[in-house]
Parts: sequence; C-alpha cells; structure tokens
Amino acid sequence: MKTVYGYTRVSTLKQGEHGVSLQEQRSAIEEYCARNDLTVVEWFEERVTAAKRGRLIFGKMLRKLRSGDAQGVVIHKIDRSARNLRDWADLGQLTDAGVNIYFANEGLDLSTRGGRLSADLQAVIAADFIRNLREEAMKGMYGRLKQGYFPFSAPVGYLNNGKGHPKTIDPVRGHLVVQLFEMYATGQYSLKDMVVKAREIGLKTKSGQALSFMTVSKILNNPFYYGVMRLKSTGEHFQGNHEPLISYSLFERCQTILHDRRVAKPYIHNYTYRRLFKCKDCGYSLIGEKQKGRIYYRCHTKGCPTKSINEEMITAEVESFLQSLRLIDEAEPVIRKLVDKELKTVQNANKIELAQNKKKLIESEIKLARLTDLLVDGDIDKETYRERKLQYLNEKLQLEESVSASTRMNLQFKAKIDEFLEQHIGLYARYLSKDLYEKRKILNLTTSNRTVSRKYIEIEPKEPFDQIAEEAALYFSAPATDAPRTLEKVSRVIVESLVSTKCLQDSFQYSSSLDQQDNKLETL
Repeated sequence: MKTVYGYTRVSTLKQGEHGVSLQEQRSAIEEYCARNDLTVVEWFEERVTAAKRGRLIFGKMLRKLRSGDAQGVVIHKIDRSARNLRDWADLGQLTDAGVNIYFANEGLDLSTRGGRLSADLQAVIAADFIRNLREEAMKGMYGRLKQGYFPFSAPVGYLNNGKGHPKTIDPVRGHLVVQLFEMYATGQYSLKDMVVKAREIGLKTKSGQALSFMTVSKILNNPFYYGVMRLKSTGEHFQGNHEPLISYSLFERCQTILHDRRVAKPYIHNYTYRRLFKCKDCGYSLIGEKQKGRIYYRCHTKGCPTKSINEEMITAEVESFLQSLRLIDEAEPVIRKLVDKELKTVQNANKIELAQNKKKLIESEIKLARLTDLLVDGDIDKETYRERKLQYLNEKLQLEESVSASTRMNLQFKAKIDEFLEQHIGLYARYLSKDLYEKRKILNLTTSNRTVSRKYIEIEPKEPFDQIAEEAALYFSAPATDAPRTLEKVSRVIVESLVSTKCLQDSFQYSSSLDQQDNKLETL
C-alpha cells in the first residue's frame, strides 16, 4: 500500500471557517484512496489563494515530497493544487522525479503522455480563469473608484455602508482621528509618541485594539482623510465622494513632518510658553527653566537688561488679554443679527439688480429680433449682424455671471462669519480648560508679537482681535456721558473689523510663523 499526503485548499479564511468545501474535499480524497489502495499519512490543509506563489503549507508539502517522506500526494482537483503555472511546474518536476500526483475528481494518469497533456491543459485553463477573474475584478474596482466610491474596507475613523454607498464618518472615532492629525502637525511628537497619544485619547481600531506604530503611520499617510482615494498597488489617485475629516493643508503639514529626514530631538522641558515670548531688548526667545519648583523664562544674552520673568506673571497677562475677548460672547447674537440684516439688504439689492438685468435681457432679445429683421430687409450685412449678436449675447452672459457671483460671495461671507464665531465663542473658557498644546494653539491664533522687557510684558493681538480688545476696554469700562458704548455699536465695529481683515480665511489655521518655529529642531 502506497503512502501519500492529502492536500485540501480553499481561497479565503471565510470559506474555511463557514464553508463545507474543505470537508467535501477531504471526503472525496478518502474515498479515492480507499478505491486505489492508498494510505494518507499526513493531511495538509490551507486557506489561501493559489493564484500567487508563496503558499507556506503547499511549500512545506513539496519539500517533504522531495525528501521522500511519502510516495505521492492526493489532491481533490487540479485547480486546488495550482492556479499559477510556476506552482504547476513544481508539481511537474516532482512527477518527473517519480513522485505520484493523484487527483481525486479527475481520472488523470500523469505518468502517461496523454494524461500529462490533459492535466497541463486544465492547469493552463485554471491559470487563465484567474487572470480573467482578476481583470474583471479590476474593471469593477476602477469603475467604483471613478464614481467616487472606495471599494475596500473603510479606514479608522470611517464606517462601511455597503456597496454603492460612500463611507461615512464614524461618530465615535472620527473626531479622535482629527485630534491625531492635529497633534502630529505641531511637530512636537514622534510617531512613537503618537502611539501613546492615541491610547491616551481613546482611539482604537474597529476591533477595539490599541493602535500599533504601523497603523498610526498608515493613518497619517492616508489621503482618504482629506477626500482623495489612493490605490496602493498602482499609486493612482481618485476624487472620493465621502466627507473629508481634515483639510488638505493639515494633511500636507503632517506629510512635511513625516518626510523630514532630520531626527527630531524631544524637548526635555516642554513648558507652556516655550519659544512664544521674545526678549524685546535683544530679540532672542526666552528659555524656560525650573528653579525651586517655579518656572522662569530667561534671556541668556550676555549684558541684556532683561534677566528673567516668572511664568505666573506671563499667565496672568495672557489671561487678562483673553478675558477682553469675552466681548465676542456677549456680542454674538447682535453680530449675527447684523450679519443677517446686511445679508437681507444685499439679497434685496440683488433682486432689484436681477430684475433690472432681466429687463435688459428682454431688451437684448428685442434688439436681436430687430437685428434679424434688419438682416432680412437687407439694411445690415451678415458680418454686422454676427458682431452685434455676439455683443448682445456676451452682455447677457456677463449680467448673469455678475448676479451669480455677487450672490455666491455674500453667502460665503455669511458662512465665514458663522465659522469664525463658532470657533471663538468661549475662547477664554476653552483656554482655561485645555491642555498645554491647546493653550499654545489659542495663543498663536489670537496674538502676534509677544515680548518681555525687564519685567514688562507686551502682547500684541492679531487682527481683528486688536480691535475687539480695544472695544472691550471701552465697553466694560465706565461709559462716557457724551458717547456711551452700546452692544450694537460695539458689534458693528467688530463686524467691520472682521470684514476688513484676513481672519475669515486664516481662522484657526496652523500656519503661523511661531507654529513653524515649533517644528524647527533645536538642541537643548
């Protein structure tokens, strides 16, 4: 009685766990061995595709066959053994070396020329079937990608919604992924640090596992989070129809840090105001130091009159400035009413303009009709007719575009004002409740020059916060009898200040010069 191995295979783990194919293959092989006086001395079971080389269990079985541990192997069908011609060639070499290859479902004798030819043909057909299947799968995948759908599993922070539906933001993990990007964008953390930070904020995989170093790296390198789908195998990119989690600028900033070849040196003492305040006398940044349990910021320039200043003094000055911005909280409803009122005025003006333009369009159509009559009557030639017609048509298009652009611009203005207010309501309270990273971000957002001269601290607010602070000083102080400050007057000044500055475009961005300085490496 000959000794043989039994080999069974399915293409996926799911088929192996929930299907019956493996049991059916084993039963067929056992029946075949009983009919042909063969004894199975060892079973090899695999749950992996045969389209590619590199199957671990299949390779182990081939090595044992080459060493003569068994006289042959019984496989259910040819396509269970190999779906690529290289693996089939390996089996052919074993046959040439005297190893018996049996197929339980196909009565093929590989020791004969006819049987070998028939088996080769079936192996080629199996390989071609896989190639065709791969091509069809690629067509379907590219079709989905071009439509804006991601045909793979949703990354961390998104949810799967079935075929033909875009991925949606995970209400539990989505905002945590945003925090991950924002923290890394500061340049203060390495990828290893981000693994710890992800654990601290509670960001986990869909299976509830802590993020590994590799997973964090994949998240920070994945353009899917700003709305672009990347096909890893080819490097192609497609516009997605899912809602982005982050902005492109934030992703690019993270990419700059990720691909910076320099090795970041961790800050030994990451004090709150590190590199945020400069000496007004010599222009160098003050360096934080801890002495007797208290933090001081010192100027190390020899002979500079500014020596050191207590952190508590800086904190008091910063909080005093941020308290002045609470005027936004009180003025918010009035500001929104003013903006809505102004928008209605503009819309009414647009309606009047639109009516006037429609009247002009009708006049243009009348002129066009007259032009046609003039052409028919022979009063003008065709060249003149074409020139005037083109002129009237261009005027019509310009009028329509003007109305559309005006309406769109004012709607965008309203949205920007709303966005600005949402980000800055309760700014002082948020500053008190946030961690060191958030405090630095808020300070960079609202101020520009921050200097210390001897014991005098000077904080220069950015636009429009300088105007808001000035109005707050007048509003919260005792009102003058000749010109009392009302909330509506203050709100009008704030709205005018918002309109006249870049705050609507730059609000809460991470592009300030001080933030960029934070990313530069320094030796401590």
